[in-house]
Amino acid sequence: MDFNAFNRSLNIHRSNQGRLKGVTVAIKDVFSIKGLIAGAGNPDWERTHEPAQKNAEVVEQLLEEGVTITGTTHTDELMFSLNGENYHYGTPVNPTAQERVPGGSSSGSAVAVSAGLVDVGIGTDTGGSVRIPSSYCGIYGFRPTHGAVSTEGLIPLASQFDTVGWMTKSSELLYDVGLTLINQPDYKTSFTKLIVPEDIVSLANDECTETFTKHLDGMKGNFDKVITTTLATEGIETWFNTFRTLQGYEVWQTHGDWIKETNPKFGPDIEDRFNWASTIKEEDVEKARLKRAQIQNRVQELIDQDSIVLMPTAPGVAPYLNGRGEVLENQRKRMLLMTCISGLLGYPQLSLPVMHINGIPVGISMIAAKNQDLKLLHLANELASDKKKLSVLGG
Repeated sequence: MDFNAFNRSLNIHRSNQGRLKGVTVAIKDVFSIKGLIAGAGNPDWERTHEPAQKNAEVVEQLLEEGVTITGTTHTDELMFSLNGENYHYGTPVNPTAQERVPGGSSSGSAVAVSAGLVDVGIGTDTGGSVRIPSSYCGIYGFRPTHGAVSTEGLIPLASQFDTVGWMTKSSELLYDVGLTLINQPDYKTSFTKLIVPEDIVSLANDECTETFTKHLDGMKGNFDKVITTTLATEGIETWFNTFRTLQGYEVWQTHGDWIKETNPKFGPDIEDRFNWASTIKEEDVEKARLKRAQIQNRVQELIDQDSIVLMPTAPGVAPYLNGRGEVLENQRKRMLLMTCISGLLGYPQLSLPVMHINGIPVGISMIAAKNQDLKLLHLANELASDKKKLSVLGG
């Protein structure tokens, strides 16, 4: 079964040397690959764009370290969704629960990893597009500090929030990809402070909260200090509205002219989002910029380089396919409230595949301060390699 993960088969290999020698990689179809047109999940986008003249920088970095790129993967249209259901090309099949969505917009890359078709899935994460499919498909997923990984050669959604992320089944491989793509000191020091944001945890449903609490109790012993606090003292709705305004405005500034010129065919939900983005006013954007700066300045005092924030990645397990109605909309809203945090702050976030509810996966997330990416990836690898710690986490 191919799980409808790939839209294009490839076999691109350059080097038999490097940190990632022999590793197979799937690339979300929004990155430049020389000679190919990145389709961004929409036939009209592919029809109106030219083949790439060169590889995206991330593609180059991976090839230099010995990977084989086996194909490009399906994505939600122009990366503007978190479900993974594509109106034009269908939905990649979630290997952990085939009756449920895989999560988007990096759905194809997540499914390819979860199904064991490749070792590494490369995606993008603007508002949760690596973290959510990682949670739903039961794999590791990482969103780096904003700007820590090159986005050169990437079709943008909103560049002030766009990041390149990656997914694996192995914490060691997740770390090795980080060493390849991130230019930071490789700290091996430990985090000493665990922050539990009770306002964010409360967004999860009852089953998810109960399961998370059990894992949290096991985690506390790994830290010198545990702080339970309200993360968004302004209210997480304020955080989300700030993020949504800034993201939506930039989305329209980036793609509005193309949409007006081309009149592309979008799926209904995607079309609604672009229509909404076109209505955002400059005065609302200015207010949102000020609010974001206030939030960032305050949170820096709470989350320092020795801290991690621990929370569920999503409010619950993946919704059923083709879902509609109030229940689904409520989960989507709570999910967006949870995923906006890293985007608004520009902080790295790692989703670990350690929770299950009735056999269906939900991720636990760790958020660290800016530029603590490799330290965070090292912690995940340390937890996974220490059987005692891993059994506490439930892995």
